[in-house]
Amino acid sequence: MARAVLGDAGIPESFQTTTGPLSRVGGEGPPERTIYQAGFLIVYATQSGRLTTHAALSGEGTARMTKEPTAAAVHSLEQVKRARVAVAAVFAVHGAVTGSFATRVPWIQDHAGVSAGQLGLALAFPAIGASIAMPLAGRISHRFGARTALRGLLALWTLALILPALAPNLLTLCAALFVYGATAGMSDVAMNALGVEVENRLDKSIMSGLHGMWSVGALIGSAAGTVAAHVGADARLHHTLAALVLTALGLAACRGVLDLRGEPDEEPPPRFTLPPKSALVIGAVGFCAVFAEGASLDWSAVYLRDVLGSSDGVAAASTTAFALTMAVARLAGDRIVDRFGAVRTVRVGGALATAGGLLVVFSPSPAAAMGGFGLLGLGVAVVVPLAFAAAGRSGPNPSQAIAGVATITYTSSLIAPSAIGALAETTSLVASFGVVTALAFGLVAGAGVLRAGDRKGTGSGPAAGGAGTGGTAAGGTAAGGTAAGGTAAKSPLGG
Repeated sequence: MARAVLGDAGIPESFQTTTGPLSRVGGEGPPERTIYQAGFLIVYATQSGRLTTHAALSGEGTARMTKEPTAAAVHSLEQVKRARVAVAAVFAVHGAVTGSFATRVPWIQDHAGVSAGQLGLALAFPAIGASIAMPLAGRISHRFGARTALRGLLALWTLALILPALAPNLLTLCAALFVYGATAGMSDVAMNALGVEVENRLDKSIMSGLHGMWSVGALIGSAAGTVAAHVGADARLHHTLAALVLTALGLAACRGVLDLRGEPDEEPPPRFTLPPKSALVIGAVGFCAVFAEGASLDWSAVYLRDVLGSSDGVAAASTTAFALTMAVARLAGDRIVDRFGAVRTVRVGGALATAGGLLVVFSPSPAAAMGGFGLLGLGVAVVVPLAFAAAGRSGPNPSQAIAGVATITYTSSLIAPSAIGALAETTSLVASFGVVTALAFGLVAGAGVLRAGDRKGTGSGPAAGGAGTGGTAAGGTAAGGTAAGGTAAKSPLGG
């Protein structure tokens, strides 16, 4: 089998792989501009020497061939399109688990016999577990491959839904929620990394739509949970049945995702490492969006009731307005990003969120405040998916960058609700949403750091897609959201 090595003057005319010969069809000059073709399958070389799907003959490769090509890295355009559907289904299953859990928290509290304060302590453990476990997802993906890793981690996450309902006291509830959060974080890392990989190969934005599918799954899960709670079903039985169904659906969906593997001699990602500076800067933008999101989802109903004197029914509608605008914006977000670019989309979104925050703070009526919360949801909806996409293209180690952004957004989802409560206690709830408005304006100011994910600004073509090494497959996102409509940087609690 022919090889090309750095420094070689010649360029191999073909490679023989297990899927057939790959013949050079374009690229005059250095090896990094060489394109190969097998029938209608267009591929190009990457830094690791693997071959990956190319979308068009006009594109170019981005690095010299340094090793023997790996047949597992070659996927047809149809395979990549099917992988997009499969990953979207995985996102929906992940969201359904969160929605199922969130609706039964009152039952779980009563069964464990914990007070409101103790419940608040226990509900911090999913985020703690996720933050600790997420760096391990990279090593798992590197060792077993992206598809096998996602299959195992998603099954652990869906089955972990059973544990909180079984907890008889505070200690066991905290332990169950720790495991619940750890499996949520690792599976979220794996599925978001695969989403970024498919996005790169298709050369168009899909991450917003994937997170929109998470919201759809969360809505379905929460609807089923609401019915179960209404009829007085035991959560142990409800969650067991839900876990079995969702595990089966998740395993079926995983069959269609890309099977990405690292090179045999490739070093595995470190267990724990500090995220690069690029991830910290991108994560700061994600932090602002998730803080505004978490504060609005958890406090909008309280704001309308306590500040504006609305009824409980009207107050609850504010949460629905926020969640629905987020879900709709995510499902439409990919087309917007492809047309206007990531930076402009986030900048305009930040302006809408800022206007919404100001409308909430200075609102004269519940109706106006509800409109303000709707604008907040519309403005922050696509920020975190774009932050993950930017992190995945921001440097040589996508897994490290994505995991760093994930950790930051998880942290934001953890502290936002309590921070708003503390501010409201010392000042007022109106002043608390003044802080939310300031953070929303931070999206306008900081949108430029997402330029790595802005296809319109980079001129990236199909060559932007990576080879899908173990490093990329290791990357991921923060997962979380609410049962009401899901979020991009979801916490395992569902709000």
